[in-house]
Amino acid sequence: MTAENTSTREPSHLTELGDVYQFLDEIRLRPGMWVRHRSLQHLDSILIGYRVAMEVHGVHEDDFPFWGVDDRGPFEEWLQQRRGEHSALGWPVEIERDAEAAGAPAIELFFSLLDEYRAERSQSEG
Repeated sequence: MTAENTSTREPSHLTELGDVYQFLDEIRLRPGMWVRHRSLQHLDSILIGYRVAMEVHGVHEDDFPFWGVDDRGPFEEWLQQRRGEHSALGWPVEIERDAEAAGAPAIELFFSLLDEYRAERSQSEG
């Protein structure tokens, strides 16, 4: 879902959501409600909790890009390739640093990068 589409729809009930991307679309719609201070580090904590809850309840999601069991997730690997450098600090810190340098809100930069990541993945799969 693009940023333009999120501002024209009503929020969904959590029971209507089918995957992490739909959950993130809800966060994009009202980030101040979900993410304290719009901090990507807080968003990362939410996503870790999402993943842990899935594991606890035996739910498998084929495309969970933010956290692997033994490594960084595909989103972080993509971001490091895109930036041309490796960082041990993690995607939230790196995006927050890039946003600060650009004078842009980090949460907006995250969603822009997420859209780019998803577009590239869908092109390579299709």
